[in-house]
Amino acid sequence: MKNCEYQQIDPRALSVSPSSAQNHTEKKAQRPRRKWEVFPGKNRFFCDGRIILARQSGVLPLTLGLIVVTCGLFFAFDCPFLVEHLTVFIPVIGGVLFVFVVISLLRTSFTDPGILPRATPDEAADIEKQIDTSGSSTYRPPPRTKEILINQQVVKLKYCFTCKMFRPPRTSHCSLCDNCVERFDHHCPWVGNCVGKRNYRFFYSFIISLSFLTSFIFGCVITHITLLIDDMVMLSCLDSSLCTVVELVICFFSIWSILGLSGFHTYLVASNLTTNEDIKGSWSSKRGAEDSGNPYSYNSIMTNCCVTLCGPMPPSLIDRRGLLPPDEATPAASASDIELPLFAAKNDTHMVG
Repeated sequence: MKNCEYQQIDPRALSVSPSSAQNHTEKKAQRPRRKWEVFPGKNRFFCDGRIILARQSGVLPLTLGLIVVTCGLFFAFDCPFLVEHLTVFIPVIGGVLFVFVVISLLRTSFTDPGILPRATPDEAADIEKQIDTSGSSTYRPPPRTKEILINQQVVKLKYCFTCKMFRPPRTSHCSLCDNCVERFDHHCPWVGNCVGKRNYRFFYSFIISLSFLTSFIFGCVITHITLLIDDMVMLSCLDSSLCTVVELVICFFSIWSILGLSGFHTYLVASNLTTNEDIKGSWSSKRGAEDSGNPYSYNSIMTNCCVTLCGPMPPSLIDRRGLLPPDEATPAASASDIELPLFAAKNDTHMVG
C-alpha cells in the first residue's frame, strides 16, 4: 500500500501538472462569446445583445423625459378638473395615447434598423479581385459603382469601402453608427438610433401617436384655462394654473414641429420614399434625368402605405446574439488534452507496478 502511494506521487508527473492544471483552469474560465461583443459598428448593446442603441444616444432620455413630464403634469393638474367638469374619458384617452407613444418610442430605439453585416475577409478579397483592374495594390480607384435595372430603370449601387461590399438598393452607410443600413431613412438622435427598414414602421407610429397626444393635451389645456377664466378661480388655484401654463408652453412649441414632421413622413410613406432619397433628390426631375420617376413606387398611395408599414417584418441579419466560433480557445484546449492523458498514463503505470 505504501509502495503504491509513493509511486503515485511521481516528480515527473508533478512537473507536468502545473501547466496542465493552468490550461484546464483557462479552459473552464473561457465562456462562449457572442457576436455583439466584437461588433465592428459604433453601437451599444444591452441585455446580452437583445437591445441595440447608437453610441451617441444621450438625447433619448431627454425625449422620454419631456413626454413623461408633460403627461405627468397633465394627469396631475388638468385631468381632475376636466373629469369634474367634463367627462371621465379624458384621462382614459390620454393614458392610452401615452402608453402607445412610449411603446413606439422604445421599439424604435431598441430595434435593429436593418444593419447589414460587413463582408468577411474572403468575400472582400473576392470582390477586390473582381473589380481591381489597376494592377497595383496601393492605387485606390475612384468610387466604384454597379448598375442594375429596377422596373426598367437604371439604379446605381455604390461600393462601401468600410463594409467592403456593394450596397444593395436604398442602402446607405451611417457615419454616426458606422453601419450600412437597409432602406436607410435617417439617423434620429431623438430616438437614439438609425431609422431604416426594420424600425421605420415603429418610428412612424411614434410620431403619429405623439402628434395626437400633443394635440389632445394642448386642447385639454386650452379648455382647462378657458373654464378657469369663466369660473373666475384663476387666482385661487395659482399652483395648478402655473403648471397648466407650463404644459401650454411645452405643447405650443412642440406641436408645430411634431405635426410638420408627421405630415412630411406621411408624404414619404404615400410616395414610398425615404428621407435620404428626398433630401438628395434621387428621383426628382430637378436632376435632369430622363427617367426620374421613383422605381420603388407602386403608383398607388394605398399600396405604398401597406408595403411600407404593413409588410412582413424582415429578420435581423447581424445575428448579434450568435456565438463566435471558438478558434482562439482551440490551441489551449488541444494542449491540455495532450498533457492530461500523459499524466493519467503515468499514474496507471505506477499503480500497476
